[in-house]
Amino acid sequence: MTLQTWIDLVYLLAAIGFILALKGLSSPKQARNGNLLGAAAAAVAVAFTFLNPEVRAHTLNLVLTLVAMLVGAVIAVPAARRVKMTAMPQMVAIFNGVGGGAAALVSIVVFLIAAPGKPAVYRIAEVLFGVLVGCVSFSGSAIAFAKLQELMTGRPITYPAQQVINAVFAVAIVALAIGTLVTGSVPLLVATAVLSLVLGVIFVLPIGGADVPVLISLLNSFTGLAVAASGFTLNNNLLIIAGTLVGASGMLLTRMMSKAMGRSLANVLFSAFGSVVTATGGADGLGETRPVKAGTPEDIGVLLAYARKVVIIPGYGLAVAQAQHTARELADLLMERGVEVFYAIHPVAGRMPGHMNVLLAEANVPYDELKEMDEANPEMATADVALVIGANDTVNPAAKNTPGSPIYGMPIINADEAEHIVFLKRSMRPGFAGIDNELLFDEKTTLLFGDAKDTLSKLVAAVKDA
Repeated sequence: MTLQTWIDLVYLLAAIGFILALKGLSSPKQARNGNLLGAAAAAVAVAFTFLNPEVRAHTLNLVLTLVAMLVGAVIAVPAARRVKMTAMPQMVAIFNGVGGGAAALVSIVVFLIAAPGKPAVYRIAEVLFGVLVGCVSFSGSAIAFAKLQELMTGRPITYPAQQVINAVFAVAIVALAIGTLVTGSVPLLVATAVLSLVLGVIFVLPIGGADVPVLISLLNSFTGLAVAASGFTLNNNLLIIAGTLVGASGMLLTRMMSKAMGRSLANVLFSAFGSVVTATGGADGLGETRPVKAGTPEDIGVLLAYARKVVIIPGYGLAVAQAQHTARELADLLMERGVEVFYAIHPVAGRMPGHMNVLLAEANVPYDELKEMDEANPEMATADVALVIGANDTVNPAAKNTPGSPIYGMPIINADEAEHIVFLKRSMRPGFAGIDNELLFDEKTTLLFGDAKDTLSKLVAAVKDA
């Protein structure tokens, strides 16, 4: 076989590897292996790309590419190893944005090379699609990163005539794109790229922090589509397949997350959800205008120690406190005493899909102790204690009982059905949705204020003494 045939065969195997990797990522048990398989397939495909005679013919470009890869590795590897679990969503956002920006640049460079000969209209269309979607993904992901990293407010940013301004930019981009198709003009393409960058910014600004995880998933889909477009531009089948897989899986995940929140994608993107804070409690957990019942670790420790079934419901607060290891220590201690324990996982708990699964896997929590919302809810009514650690909106009964609530219709974990509810919180501040959690004021609820890790450590000590 010729070298090109070998390269094509490796590309085919890599594509199969990507598909199997996605299959592995669908299960917590196989997620690590799926991730490693996908990375290995990509590495082999890149290595064989360098064997292409057309690539090796451009020595300077080859050297520059290797240098760029080295610089990227030097930046990315330490960043990925040091990132905290609470910061993982914004890292995903910025890495995703870089991918979209790279795809847009590839399309622009190919167009610059071909522009003197006036490319065919379909070639210009491929370039335009990659530039438009890639630029929106790049700038939009940058704003999403800034929101999650708290470099700017996480609340929706709105201004007068916002929708009109967005529409004007969209119409201008369409007009420039049509002009580029007709004339093959480089300046018009550059103008399209610039306006697309602006569109990405104004598209993301009105989206609140609670909805940013859905947005990241959508932008990830955009990046995949931009990569697929650059694959058409470069006549590279593997890029087309890989980009299409990312685009399709990202869109499916976006729809699944929207469904888990009980809202349409249009509502997530255009409702400026979370712009109003209605919490009545003080930041320190004191001074609330509605009465709540606070407890001590010693009292709760006795309650847990003599329970029959305890359901642990983790949320973002668990990640913030890095309390997953202590939570597992408490669960193991209770199981040693004969208590049935499992973790109830909401699809959008935390700041990204699977956030809680990854967090608990880091603490070596057995997979069979994790139950998704639909599996956990039928057992909530028979639970003696629902131990809520840092979750908020995902257990708020207002989603079921208050038609006027912004989260009404959102599927939640039915913690309110347990015989006793123990809520670990830093304060009475609301969650990302910006509304009071009615569960805090339930007569069955006992609040433990403080850092989750510290509070869980005290609970461990109290259970041992019980």
